[in-house]
Amino acid sequence: MNKKLIAPSLLAADFANLQRDIEMVNNSEADWFHLDVMDGEFVPNISFGMPVIKAISKHATKMLDTHLMIVNPDRYIQDFADLGVDYLTVHFEACTHLHRTIQAIKATGMKAGVALNPHTSARVLEEVINELDLVLIMSVNPGFGGQSFIENTYKKIAQLKEMILANNANTLIEIDGGVNDENAKKLTDAGADILVAGSFIFNSDNPNQTISDLKNKIA
Repeated sequence: MNKKLIAPSLLAADFANLQRDIEMVNNSEADWFHLDVMDGEFVPNISFGMPVIKAISKHATKMLDTHLMIVNPDRYIQDFADLGVDYLTVHFEACTHLHRTIQAIKATGMKAGVALNPHTSARVLEEVINELDLVLIMSVNPGFGGQSFIENTYKKIAQLKEMILANNANTLIEIDGGVNDENAKKLTDAGADILVAGSFIFNSDNPNQTISDLKNKIA
């Protein structure tokens, strides 16, 4: 896949005007919706859960890319499938039996992703890379929006890309955290396929235009 994707993170949307912000993304050049689910335990923050995702799925016309920053994600795999989620990403650090979790996600018909915290090496995924539809590299410490970008991310993308190619895998590389118009092109040049952007999009004066500008940068 050569097309580079933009996935606005609804964590940064205005929850008092959520339908408006969903319609904005629907009508924009964005490709996916990125949904961050946090439990206050795996990360020191709580975001939103099933009822909000159910509401989002009623209005969203694009892929639902859901990132679980929660402990013991296996409990909820079927629930997310039932809500219409397309991609379900769990954290490597939260899964004792990662291969089993990946299989459980795929068994529901969803695409399976694994996220890596900044301190976790890409090499931990060597054994499962061919099973994965997506790897999400956290380019900030997970749990809060608006943080600054970790520069080591470029090296990690390159390592991961090398591993994907060496194994003839079709895994997509997604970057989440601190993405903006200054680093977007560098990230896709390094090998990233999908860029998640939250506050950079939703805090801008014209989110629709900001998405369009990002798409043009990485085209």
